[in-house]
Amino acid sequence: MSELQTKVASDTWIVASWDEYIQVIEDPTYGKAKGYYNKGQLRIEMPPVRVDHADNNGIVVILVNLFGIAKGIALKLFVNCSYRKQGLREAQPDASYYIGERVQSAPTGSSVVNLDNNQAPDLVIEIADTSLSDDLGEKRILYEDLGVREYWVVDVKKTRITAFKMIANGGSQRIRESEMLPGLAISLLEEALRRSREMDNTEVGTWFLAQVQTSG
Repeated sequence: MSELQTKVASDTWIVASWDEYIQVIEDPTYGKAKGYYNKGQLRIEMPPVRVDHADNNGIVVILVNLFGIAKGIALKLFVNCSYRKQGLREAQPDASYYIGERVQSAPTGSSVVNLDNNQAPDLVIEIADTSLSDDLGEKRILYEDLGVREYWVVDVKKTRITAFKMIANGGSQRIRESEMLPGLAISLLEEALRRSREMDNTEVGTWFLAQVQTSG
């Protein structure tokens, strides 16, 4: 194992050039890994996807899709899609959405999304099981730099969602209601997550739709 591979195996941000990052993610050893790069540092995530992580990822996507259907909001979902600003930064969020009119300009094709030629997604979601502090810290900065408009971190252990809107001149701000999905309270999503621990997806979805329709 090379020195770089040894550092990558530590599952932390490490100093590396863009070329070293590309070398790592193109290595078949990391074929199932998630890659992140920003400000001269890389992070490769290869932990097994635990049941709670997979479950929360699934139910959050279901809820967002149901809200879009109920409110007539156009959505384009990408799961584990890689977004790249060549030579500068890259991210592979658990889920990402293009919303409303920007659905028409959502990327297509079989390659990594090139942000030199495409807009960044409107909403990015990371499911945090073992990576909570990183998702709230370094990755949040990365998504600010990529030009994402809204960012959610789902805390699997506490069934809590921390949502941010990105500020145009840099930085981000906590929000309690989505701006990309007007009328969607973060607290409603959190309650649905809690219910998903005891109810199946259909039951949770039915309950969630009733709340959305009642709230107008």
